Amino acid sequence: MEPVYRTIIGIARTMFAAQGLKFTVTGAEHIPAHGGAVIAVNHTGYLDFTYAGLPARKVKRYIRFMAKKEVFDNKISGPIMRTLKHIPVDRGAGADSFRAAVDDLRRGELVGVYPEATISRSFELKDFKSGAARMALEADVPIIPVVIWGAQRVWTKGHPKRLGRTNTPISIAVGAPIAPFEPAADLTAALHDVMTKLLTSLQEDYEHPAGEYWVPARLGGSAPTLEEANQMDAADAEAKAARRAQSPRDGS
Repeated sequence: MEPVYRTIIGIARTMFAAQGLKFTVTGAEHIPAHGGAVIAVNHTGYLDFTYAGLPARKVKRYIRFMAKKEVFDNKISGPIMRTLKHIPVDRGAGADSFRAAVDDLRRGELVGVYPEATISRSFELKDFKSGAARMALEADVPIIPVVIWGAQRVWTKGHPKRLGRTNTPISIAVGAPIAPFEPAADLTAALHDVMTKLLTSLQEDYEHPAGEYWVPARLGGSAPTLEEANQMDAADAEAKAARRAQSPRDGS
C-alpha cells in the first residue's frame, strides 16, 4: 500500500474531472499485474506522466517515472517526487540514474521513461534514445509501449497551459509487451515502429481541426514539421550550452 501515491492520484483524478478531460484507454490488459517492466511513453506535453499512469491502476500498480533532476531540486515538487519513489535523472551522472532504474526493475517495479527524452514540438515521434532498450535488456524485463494523444492540448512546450474546464478528449493506447532482444539498437527501432503504429491508430479516431497549433503538419495543423522541430531543439540546446559556458566567467 502506498497511501501518498494513492492520495496524489485521487487529487489528480479530481482535477481531471474538474477539467472535463475525457479519457479513452485501450490495451490496459497489457500492463503486467506483477513483475518489472519498462513503460515507454511518447512525449507531447508536460502532463503526460499523469495520464500514462492511468492504465496501470487497472491492476492497482504504480509507475516510477524517470524525470530530470531539476524537478527533484524544486522545493515543492522535489519532496513529492522522492516520496513517490520516482527516479531523478542527472545528465551529468547518467550512469547513476540508469543503475537506479535497473535496480527498481529487478525489484519488480514499473519504470516509466520517455524514449524521445524531450517533448516533441511537432507531436510526431522523435528519434528514440536507447535507454529504454538498454534498461530492459539489463534487467531482463519487457517494454510496454504507451502512446497518448491529446495531452498536448492541455499543456505543451511553447504554448499557454489550458487547465480550466476544456472537456479535452485524451486517448491512451497500451501495446503488447515487447520481450527484450539484442542488440539494443534493433530493440529501440522495434519499439519506435510499434509506437508509431499505435499513434497513427489513435489519430485516426481523433478530430483534428485544420490550422490548430496542437495538430501535426501532416494532419493539416500548424505545428512545425519533425525536421523543423528538431532544428528548434538543436538551437535551444546550443543556447543552453552557451549559457552554461558563460556562467563560470560571470561568477569569477
